[in-house]
Amino acid sequence: MPANVIPPAGINPADSFERLLTIMDTLREQCPWDKKQTMETLRHLTIEETYELSDSILEGDMAEIKKELGDIMLHLVFYTRIASENNHFNIVDVLNGICDKLIHRHPHIYSDVQVEDENDVKRNWEQLKLKEGNKSVLGGVPVSLPALVKSSRIQEKARGVGFDWENKEQVWEKVEEELREFKEEFNTSAHTPVDKEKAESEFGDLLFSLINYARFIDINPEDALEKTNKKFIKRFQYLEGQAKNLGKNLKDMTLAEMDIFWNEAKKL
Repeated sequence: MPANVIPPAGINPADSFERLLTIMDTLREQCPWDKKQTMETLRHLTIEETYELSDSILEGDMAEIKKELGDIMLHLVFYTRIASENNHFNIVDVLNGICDKLIHRHPHIYSDVQVEDENDVKRNWEQLKLKEGNKSVLGGVPVSLPALVKSSRIQEKARGVGFDWENKEQVWEKVEEELREFKEEFNTSAHTPVDKEKAESEFGDLLFSLINYARFIDINPEDALEKTNKKFIKRFQYLEGQAKNLGKNLKDMTLAEMDIFWNEAKKL
């Protein structure tokens, strides 16, 4: 197919994927912007697209989810096209690589290994990664992950090899213990300055224990916090709107006045 001819819409997954690859090749060869891109220049855009997908999932907006998945798919194809130009790897290598890994990591499906539940699957997954050459169970946790997400992944991976609490009651006791230790850092006399470094450490321990408890009761802490962020934003914007209707600025209102509109927003 000539490079300037738009490929027709696919009627099955293979055709649609081939259409995307053809368009990517054309853009890489003919579009001034696409020709200039490198893996490094695409990196921050990929992160942005991933967060946009996350937002659309939390909003439950299926049309946006479909759109953002397409954007991320484009980025994956883009990285692969760049790599193929230097003979590092191509799309076939990438697809076969993930297929081979999934087969190897699921011996309970593609071999004769027996599992009882999803926890067995996770334990097998981590053990196989160690056999593949990973020096640590925690080695696969990306360094650049946001701290909240990283804590969850660390705890999940430790659990995968059996390093975990026995029940949620034990975890909650740990939460209360960490809360007491954090509060103790501020229960000093007025003449004794707070040790900020120690307080920060205790606060980190408290957050880590709360994230652990969330895992035990099947709550994703990242999703929970982001939903609270969105809830706060909506309520605060309602407060701003009501103040504007009265011709007032928030900074000129008392806290009691603002609380009236805040409580209205909560009811809404």
